[in-house]
Amino acid sequence: MAHTPQIRIPATYMRGGTSKGVFFRLDDLPEAAQQPGEARDQLLLRVIGSPDPYGKHTDGMGGATSSTSKTVVLSKSDSPDHDVDYLFGQVSIDKPFVDWSGNCGNLSAAVGPFAVSNGLVDPARIPENGEVEVRIWQVNIGKTIVARVPITNGEVQETGDFELDGVTFPAAEVPVAFMDPADGGGAIFPTGNRVDDLEVPGVGTLKATLINAGIPTVFVNADEIGYTGTELQEAINGDPKALDMFETIRAHGAVKMGLINDPAEAAARQHTPKVAFVAPPASYTASSGKAVQAEDIDLLVRALSMGKLHHAMMGTAAVAIGTAAAIPGTLVNEAAGGGDRDSVHFGHPSGTLRVGAEAVQENGEWMVKQAIMSRSARVLMEGWVRVPGDSF
Repeated sequence: MAHTPQIRIPATYMRGGTSKGVFFRLDDLPEAAQQPGEARDQLLLRVIGSPDPYGKHTDGMGGATSSTSKTVVLSKSDSPDHDVDYLFGQVSIDKPFVDWSGNCGNLSAAVGPFAVSNGLVDPARIPENGEVEVRIWQVNIGKTIVARVPITNGEVQETGDFELDGVTFPAAEVPVAFMDPADGGGAIFPTGNRVDDLEVPGVGTLKATLINAGIPTVFVNADEIGYTGTELQEAINGDPKALDMFETIRAHGAVKMGLINDPAEAAARQHTPKVAFVAPPASYTASSGKAVQAEDIDLLVRALSMGKLHHAMMGTAAVAIGTAAAIPGTLVNEAAGGGDRDSVHFGHPSGTLRVGAEAVQENGEWMVKQAIMSRSARVLMEGWVRVPGDSF
């Protein structure tokens, strides 16, 4: 019996923030996968090693978590206002689909360095030493991201002393600005309210902030669902009943936000919306053993991604947190003590993170001009990824 040999595709394995993924140039993909559709999805599933009923990604490049089951496709932008077009695919671990409904804020920090190193940014704009502003068009949500990439001796500087909780080693800082981050160009608050009553069967009626910034997110108060906000991953991910509850909250939040028509549709839309719970500051010990003191943070936030509590914080959810914190009256703002603020320092399972946002009210509608945070990124491996030639 004849078997189709493997093919090899140029690829780069990169960490961005607290995530990592496989990066491709669009024109390096096989011709059938250069257009959206089944061929591209099947290729990326095989690259990552999904669907994997064992949940290990042993036969692929994925890491069997939502933070490490990611793919990125980049191309030089046709827009004179942008350098690179950035398409993100969140690959399901145990199901045969790729979710294209949102962005990855953490991997956004790696897009600029990849673009510079792979000729997607005009060389005339790259200094010998200093930094280059890389203008990114986020294709999934139709938004602009601006990354400031450090340059040393004409090349991307990856090493440095910037420390990011959730990442083991220090690296060079990459400030990332998410411009006008209301996802998809819609209203920041899809229901028109900063706080809604969200009816969740089997749970009750919860106060919820439903926000559309960075990524659609459902925020609820920790104490209303029996938590403190200091929980680490094992407290949630080892409890099937808790995971079911959060998925039910997420599904009914998605309906309330107008993202789906029926809660059953949420199963086919794992990446969005996110669900998170917030609480006022409290001291706790992070997963690394680091002590986080209540007086050093503004609030506590725990967020779930792809059905599991995230080990740190998704970058896009951090944008949602910063945006909600900047708008008085949201659950996030109230957990942080209320009032006006242009930045917030919050505790997450791996430590803390600061994110800033500039919010203004115009004609009765809240708008956020940008949300800013610092991440880091580096190349882990580059060369070719191999997949069976008949897998897509």
